[in-house]
Amino acid sequence: MRILVIGGGGREHALVWRLAQNPTVDRLFAAPGNPGIAVDATCVPVDPDDTRGIVDLVRRESIDLTVVGPETPLVKGLVDELDAEGHRAFGPTRDAARIEGSKAWAKELCHKYGVPAGRSRSFTDLDTAIAYLNELESPYVIKADGLAAGKGVVIADDRSDAIAALRVCLIDRAFGEAGAVVLVEEHLTGREVSAFGLTDGREVVPLVLAQDFKRAGDGDMGPNTGGMGAYSPVPWVDEGMERRIWDEVLVRTVRAMESEGVRYAGLLYAGLMVTEDGPKVLEFNCRFGDPETQAIVPRLRSDLGEMLLASVEGNIGNYKALWAPDVCVTVVLASGGYPGPYETGFVIDGLDEAGAIDDVVIFHAGTAERRGRVVTAGGRVLAVSALGATAEEARDRAYQACSRISFPGMHFRRDIAADVTEAG
Repeated sequence: MRILVIGGGGREHALVWRLAQNPTVDRLFAAPGNPGIAVDATCVPVDPDDTRGIVDLVRRESIDLTVVGPETPLVKGLVDELDAEGHRAFGPTRDAARIEGSKAWAKELCHKYGVPAGRSRSFTDLDTAIAYLNELESPYVIKADGLAAGKGVVIADDRSDAIAALRVCLIDRAFGEAGAVVLVEEHLTGREVSAFGLTDGREVVPLVLAQDFKRAGDGDMGPNTGGMGAYSPVPWVDEGMERRIWDEVLVRTVRAMESEGVRYAGLLYAGLMVTEDGPKVLEFNCRFGDPETQAIVPRLRSDLGEMLLASVEGNIGNYKALWAPDVCVTVVLASGGYPGPYETGFVIDGLDEAGAIDDVVIFHAGTAERRGRVVTAGGRVLAVSALGATAEEARDRAYQACSRISFPGMHFRRDIAADVTEAG
């Protein structure tokens, strides 16, 4: 197969890296890609949001399967456009991608079909939203309805902070149309986990669980980010709870979409809180997670290309994902200032030295090539993934690799997977 991967981040690098090892894949392309992806794929400078440019590229290069990485092209309907012209594309259609494009719609779907989730209501009016706060106990969860690059969620400790967050969305319009509707939710207590399933719209093949770290600082301090690290598997989720996650959340959600007349084919990613009452949905995403993908893909032993194609062609039920028993720990190296303002263009040193460590893979995210050197080009710059027989072994390798990489302002969390290693 000739496969095109849309995107240029760490998630896409992980997908390309694994696809390059699959015998069913003849040639790989990426749009736009990055210097790490360029090792295994031909990178073409087409913006993921340039639908016409992507369709033309698919036709020109006789692409057999297009794999859409980021959420924005999915929500805008890239898969619909490719389908309309007879090209196979992995990912949900515009209607199906609404499950990520509108948090309010997704929660209404949960409530309608019994997918477990916390209490929530959506609002367009500030005063009405403020009144609803009286029905909930603090802390309060305020979410922009639309896509906000992972930064549209505020957990407010008290009523005044909650009102301020509502004003940011509804009055200041800090997130534009994405914040024209806000979701106010009850705050759930428990432990968060990420669950992923491949589906063809009817059958669902469960992938492994992953734990991600959203806060910028150690000890889960600081602002939310796109993700500062992850590990897989998640040992504190037992077999019974994992079965509930697949049955009550992923399978039930795909069936709910089907009942709504919407075929959801692609990757369904559920961000969950495991509470005393069981799993509850925090949010859905319509694509692979970042950085969870970088912690999952190194463990995958099945042919990823075959499975993605089966999702598109409607026979995913014939497949079962096979996994290495190893633990994978992923640490994100970020630019100074991230998730706030940051500078780019700094030379990255030590990539070869870090990548030479056994069972370590360096996935490029916000990087670019300048005069033959790899430089920083984003907030999250690299994802360092390491495999090990134990969480402690994987974690030691990951942080050993991190210590060999440097660029001005580089920062990273030093407690990724510490909770697992401390628990033994």
